Amino acid sequence: MEAPSRSRFEPGAVRPLEGKVAVVTGASSGIGRAVARRLAVEGARVLAADLRPHPRDGSHEDGGDASTVDLIRAAGGDAVFVETDVGRASDMEAAAATAATELGGLDIMVNNAGIWHGHRTILDETEAEFDSTIATNLKGVWLGCKVAIGHMVRTGSGGSIVNIASIAGLVGLAAEPAYSASKGAVIGLTRQLAIDYADERIRVNAVSPGFVETSLSRSVMGNNPEHDLTPWPRLGTVFDVASAVAFLASGESEWMTGSVLTIDGGYTAR
Repeated sequence: MEAPSRSRFEPGAVRPLEGKVAVVTGASSGIGRAVARRLAVEGARVLAADLRPHPRDGSHEDGGDASTVDLIRAAGGDAVFVETDVGRASDMEAAAATAATELGGLDIMVNNAGIWHGHRTILDETEAEFDSTIATNLKGVWLGCKVAIGHMVRTGSGGSIVNIASIAGLVGLAAEPAYSASKGAVIGLTRQLAIDYADERIRVNAVSPGFVETSLSRSVMGNNPEHDLTPWPRLGTVFDVASAVAFLASGESEWMTGSVLTIDGGYTAR
């Protein structure tokens, strides 16, 4: 007889992140929302950092219009929300400080917040679009790593940083110059920081999702056949990415740093 299925967000017997504190940027929607909820299920206390507490309008997120923090608390977890613009150093410093004072520390940093302005060639993309993409997707990750590493070095406790990159940082995708540049830079930054802080037992890894259906990507992928987007017979989900992040956040991946986990259903294997 098969064991009864368990919700991805239902606490189980094993809680590998019990007692840990995690900061997740871009936690109100999409991948960040799934990651925050998954880390809470694994036992972490979660600081959800985003521009707004609720998911984007019309995003049809799992959990409806409820905030990520409300969903975590309803499931018995511990979470707080901090309004955060990841491109502002003061906002990121405030998020880290709140994690330390209200939740008890900062053991896990997930730099997930990102933006995408749509398909543009370099001739069509504006300087403003490039600047805003870099400010969020790259500077936001740089600041997240900076505040997290600063805390982890001061406390001597080590920790795990997981940066959300993309297959756009690994292979060429059509008409995405700023986005591809930002995600490629995130991968380079991840590997560099892994070298500098290995002695401090601070692990820095990245996850590179492929074509994952979220509110950000749904309008683009809706009319594309799945076989054009992945050899696997379905698109990716936010839960696929959240599982990878939870693994990198846990002690199960203790000897992994500077790694890039590609979660793409085989797209980059072709």
